[in-house]
Amino acid sequence: MAKQSIFGRISTLVKANINSMIDSAEDPQKMLDQLVRDYTNSIVDAEGAIAETIGNLRLLERDHQEDVQAATEWGNKALAASRKADELRGSGNAADADKFDNLAKIALQRQISEENEAKAIAPTIASQTEVVDKLKDGLNGMKQKLEQLKSKRSELLARAKTAEAQNKVHDAVKSIDVLDPTSELGRFEDKVRRQEALAAGKQELAASTLDAQFNALEDVGELTEVEARLAALKSGAPQSAIES
Repeated sequence: MAKQSIFGRISTLVKANINSMIDSAEDPQKMLDQLVRDYTNSIVDAEGAIAETIGNLRLLERDHQEDVQAATEWGNKALAASRKADELRGSGNAADADKFDNLAKIALQRQISEENEAKAIAPTIASQTEVVDKLKDGLNGMKQKLEQLKSKRSELLARAKTAEAQNKVHDAVKSIDVLDPTSELGRFEDKVRRQEALAAGKQELAASTLDAQFNALEDVGELTEVEARLAALKSGAPQSAIES
């Protein structure tokens, strides 16, 4: 994947407003799970791209260092050849002196070539270093966002479990509320009250029937007394039971 594409994805993810995304999501937990996967995958891709970019940068830096070192070495060789030419020329050996001067020129040409290569690589090294720094910063930003996402997800799950537990407790309390006519205890209490009322009714009925029986006995006694007095009247006996 191109480094520019990776950098674009990093910038987008780092700038993402997680709180706003949660507020607008129909299913925040599902959305958070997807974001965690997206960030995790992007971090893996970014780490691979950054590692490759850093590797290329280090190769450029090594080449640059080799060019600088080679230019220095060719400069030293040019200086040595020039001094040898001066020494030979001073001793009257002009032919060999010219030979060493030519060697010095060749060394100077190689030095210039190495210096030019070093100069040509320098801007690329500078730009690649800037890219690596930005990628590192973006990667760290994504890792922070990922931790924020995981924290938000844990908080959301904890709140969901708490709400679920509260609802279960509420339902359990409601199911045993004796004042709730729809509860099992309420229905059982109503049944007991009806049974108690039935028993009271039976007792009242039984008592009423017993009183009627005693009243009947009193009526029979009165009739017997009347018959006795009638018989006494016919026989000429005294009519009053009270002694005179």
